[in-house]
Amino acid sequence: MVNDEHVNAHVSPRTHLADFLRDHLGLTGTHLGCEHGVCGACTVRLDGDIVRGCLVLAVQADGAVVETIEGLSDSGEIADLQEAFRNRNALQCGYCTPGMLIAVQELLRQQSNPSRETIREHLSGNYCRCTGYHAIVDAVEATVRARNGANA
Repeated sequence: MVNDEHVNAHVSPRTHLADFLRDHLGLTGTHLGCEHGVCGACTVRLDGDIVRGCLVLAVQADGAVVETIEGLSDSGEIADLQEAFRNRNALQCGYCTPGMLIAVQELLRQQSNPSRETIREHLSGNYCRCTGYHAIVDAVEATVRARNGANA
């Protein structure tokens, strides 16, 4: 299942999940960067855990629940994060943004009030070459404050 839709497809056993999502399902929010699991651009959820889509074979996801940036966005789960990223100018070219949003949402599901240091540590596996991370961390902090009932 991908983004709450049943998917029945035949793919080569060597097809990576990120390639399958992009090329076979048209879910192009999952980006391919380094293709070595280092940059985080291909981050997706697999059975509730974040994984690098370039390191997981599509056949390994057979019978699993896959959630992409499109699914998280369409469900409204990350609407506040997306708004904070826009408001804090935490995106430039946007290439890393989907992976960043999925990673941040994972952190906020685990911790309701992470410190700035914790946010930076959690995002250390996601590369951004445009923003310098300050705006991204600011956006996450604004979301944390808003989710905890304080003014952003």
